[in-house]
Amino acid sequence: MENTAASQARMLLESLPYIRKFSGQTVVIKYGGHAMKDEHLKKSFALNVVLLKYIGVNPVIVHGGGPQIGQMLTQLGIESHFREGLRVTDDATMDVVEMVLVGRVNKEIVNLINLHGGTSVGLSGKDGWLIKVRKLEMVLTREDAPPEIIDLGKVGEPVKVNASLIRTLTDSGVIPVIAPVGVDDAGETYNINADTAAAAVAQALGAKRLMLLTDVAGVLDADGELIESMDLREASWAIQDGVAKGGMIPKLQCCMEAVQSGVEKAHIIDGRVENSLILELFTKSGVGTEVTMKK
Repeated sequence: MENTAASQARMLLESLPYIRKFSGQTVVIKYGGHAMKDEHLKKSFALNVVLLKYIGVNPVIVHGGGPQIGQMLTQLGIESHFREGLRVTDDATMDVVEMVLVGRVNKEIVNLINLHGGTSVGLSGKDGWLIKVRKLEMVLTREDAPPEIIDLGKVGEPVKVNASLIRTLTDSGVIPVIAPVGVDDAGETYNINADTAAAAVAQALGAKRLMLLTDVAGVLDADGELIESMDLREASWAIQDGVAKGGMIPKLQCCMEAVQSGVEKAHIIDGRVENSLILELFTKSGVGTEVTMKK
């Protein structure tokens, strides 16, 4: 039986082609779900991110925080409303969103990475005009009803990302952690879906990879089996045919937009799996679904 030291050496050598491939490249990671709540997984995530930085990869983190926002709104007696999976955000809710995401969640992630050997800095989309947005206009169409215009309040969609600011940090050895809060031309603050924000950042940076951490194994087929790889055409079919359902639809759409804009691959990975980032990037099997331009 192979001893532990020999096994570790073999694993390192097997990782070498992947390390060579990603060295000097940018990987944008949307951090959310169970990986943000379980203490063991939080430590694993931080170590994975620090390892990526040490071997020459530039990780950029965009985080969510929906459960934390919901908890704080409940404590303050503010009711939560959702339409098509997006939080309806009035002025009072926006104040709570910014307070929780920027003031609490962001700093917890920064501290976690720093404690495990990295050098991390927290940002929101308002810092240095990092993420400029416009108000999201949503129109819901149904076959048996006229189009419905949905007013989500202060929910924005990114129109410009200050990539040079992010690159200045990554080139200095810093791991940026970005809260998905943006600002419009008038200086108004908007809530941004974290997957959407991560995709916009990946596109602006010309990232090698976009990785969305979720609480599911990835995209599942009609038999419940994991689809390990999809090209743009297959991803589009999955949405049209109902294979992708609920919250998986906007995630797939984010991946498709990123790949169409030049990101080599986008991944929807199972954040419940320990070391999921390293497994997806540096092993053949991976732990999720990858979306590519074409196979």
